[in-house]
Amino acid sequence: MTAAYFDPFLFVVFPYVALTVCVIESLRRYCAQPFTYSSLSSQFLENQYHFWGIVPFHFGLMVVLTGHLAAFAVPRGLLLWNSVPVRLYLLETTGFVFALCALVGLANLIVRRFTEPSMRVVTTPMDWVLLALLFGQIFLGAYIAIFQPWGSSWFATSLTPYLWSILKLSPDLSYVAAMPWAVKSHIVGAFALVAILPFTRLVHLLVMPLPYLWRAPQVVRWQGPRRNA
Repeated sequence: MTAAYFDPFLFVVFPYVALTVCVIESLRRYCAQPFTYSSLSSQFLENQYHFWGIVPFHFGLMVVLTGHLAAFAVPRGLLLWNSVPVRLYLLETTGFVFALCALVGLANLIVRRFTEPSMRVVTTPMDWVLLALLFGQIFLGAYIAIFQPWGSSWFATSLTPYLWSILKLSPDLSYVAAMPWAVKSHIVGAFALVAILPFTRLVHLLVMPLPYLWRAPQVVRWQGPRRNA
């Protein structure tokens, strides 16, 4: 079977499945389990590895996602910026450096959950699925930056129209049909993350930090042995 055989499912059907699952489960979880809408931080269990993982991961990921969002929201402005070679080189280099920061930070978080006994206890199978998908996505992004350069430009001219066609309910497969395998895998991985997002601690991205302004305070009770006064 050729890749074209799977393309209609991967790039037409699967995006809508992922978006539907994400919306329905996010609403259900928010209504039924509002206090689980958080990152379920484990910083209090171990902080040293946590700091060197979470800080570069978050900063790197925020910069990379901002670049993707710019290519999606203002493609013409991005192409105008890239029309000057120096600015194109600066943008591509910045994106690659921050992608590496995110990758290193995520690697530290994965090692932390493998090596710290207290972390293994609180790590669920879905956590491992999420970490594996995130690592694969960031690694693929760095790979694409090296072997399929000037991604900010071809994203704006090819992937942006494809994504808009999905949102307009008229998916146009022609924009991605000729893309290299790495780019196609990156797209499928992105929609896979969207699909599992409401089942993981990553769901806090949907509400952070607004719910803390109005939701009731959490009550924490210590269950360990009491100390004598």
